[in-house]
Amino acid sequence: MKRKLTPLMLGVAALGLQAGLAQAETVNVFNWSDYITDEVLEQFTAETGIAVNYDVYDSNDTLEARLLAGSSGFDVVVPTATFLQRQIAAGVYQPLDRDLLPHLDNMDPDLMAAAATHDPDNEHAVIYMWGTTGIGYNIDMVAERLGEDFEVDTWDMVFDPEIAGQLADCGISWLDSLTDMYPAAFAYMGLDPQSTDAADFEAATEMMMGVRDTVRYFHSSQYISDLANGETCVAVGWSGDVLQAADRAEEAGQGVNVWYAIPREGAMQWFDMLGIPADAPNPENAHAFIDFIMRPEISAAITNYVWYPNANAAAFDLVDEEIRTDPAIYPTAEVTATLFPGVTYDSRTDRMATRLWTRVRTGQ
Repeated sequence: MKRKLTPLMLGVAALGLQAGLAQAETVNVFNWSDYITDEVLEQFTAETGIAVNYDVYDSNDTLEARLLAGSSGFDVVVPTATFLQRQIAAGVYQPLDRDLLPHLDNMDPDLMAAAATHDPDNEHAVIYMWGTTGIGYNIDMVAERLGEDFEVDTWDMVFDPEIAGQLADCGISWLDSLTDMYPAAFAYMGLDPQSTDAADFEAATEMMMGVRDTVRYFHSSQYISDLANGETCVAVGWSGDVLQAADRAEEAGQGVNVWYAIPREGAMQWFDMLGIPADAPNPENAHAFIDFIMRPEISAAITNYVWYPNANAAAFDLVDEEIRTDPAIYPTAEVTATLFPGVTYDSRTDRMATRLWTRVRTGQ
């Protein structure tokens, strides 16, 4: 769950388009922005001769609209598992051909079993990366306002009117994602994070409206650069995005210190999945791309760049030590026990939640 195209990615995409015009082998990939290394794309093309036509998005809704419209032209897409589930029901994906995925055995069976709650038997997709939805924060700005001893691992940071009110001046942002924000609100309120009860949605909406005026903006990628630059001090965000912001802030050397906390009340564990649309023009190349990603050294290289954990058990020891030993990235067993899965809303719940979320976003 991600960011922006680098110049080299644009070059890879252009090469893919040029190769397509020359009727060369191509694979058309639609992924979250800034969610892969340039070197991985180059290496795939160098080894296979398949040019990568790479495009990006920054929300599941954007991807879903393209897929449901049909004839998207994409061979590999990366939906979050909760969206994958309802897209499978709509006939969007083709089953994977396991004979074309020899590296599938590298995948962690427990994580794949968790993802299978959205895709029975992992028939249509494999895990790309996974993570949690929690709190990104500027260490110094928060300490200045709440004190050095304040424990930041709590949804109080964004949902408690008194605490959020003290942070509003330095900038709070929320994800523009009702499927992340409502479960977080439910966890904060002691409700079932997977609730679809209309009364719970109404209560959570009222709670969020009570702190709405502390929120500077709703966006699912802007917070990365804003945290890194010190433009904001607190963000509801995805783990790897926040940690990338921390890395960028450190590289900039401007004294901005950013980190990530998993709220103790509970946080969502989500999975971004690699799937092949039913009408993919190059399904064999799509399988080749997915299998390449599942090679241990490739999964590790991506994790080392994006700071999201992969689900490749054979890749763990190849991940940089500072990443694989960081509990903000790979949570401890104790913290993992507090995580909850995402939920796929049926059409009725989705309509209700969308209406209420529009009220929160607009403040009306």
